Amino acid sequence: MTSVLNVDTIADKAGTGPVGLTKQTAGKAFAVYDQGISGSALGGSTAGDTFNTSSVEDTSTGVITTSLTNSMSSTQYVVVSNSHYTATAANKQYNRYSASSGYASGSFITASTYSNINLQDAYFTLICHGDLA
Repeated sequence: MTSVLNVDTIADKAGTGPVGLTKQTAGKAFAVYDQGISGSALGGSTAGDTFNTSSVEDTSTGVITTSLTNSMSSTQYVVVSNSHYTATAANKQYNRYSASSGYASGSFITASTYSNINLQDAYFTLICHGDLA
């Protein structure tokens, strides 16, 4: 038997706030950022879709700094990132390395390198997991 649940809003017992997650976790922030890569979806140095992200700054070649709207509770959280050099199918460079570091409760740094380990501008996607402050 198939069940369907249609709702507009789920609120806490008092009806005044969101329902807390129990025994599960959800991404606390995500961002899509383009450092101005030719043929990429966003074009120009710009942020695409974001959640709990106040800004994404093109810090230097191959490096971005993401600032969070709502800070994490500490510097002990996880960022999973991905990057590629171009969005055109004929010229995608998939064997890129993307890593995050410089964790502060309200921001983190993500960098992208290619096979020669030099920093290169990239099209980034990232998600942040951990506890909010």
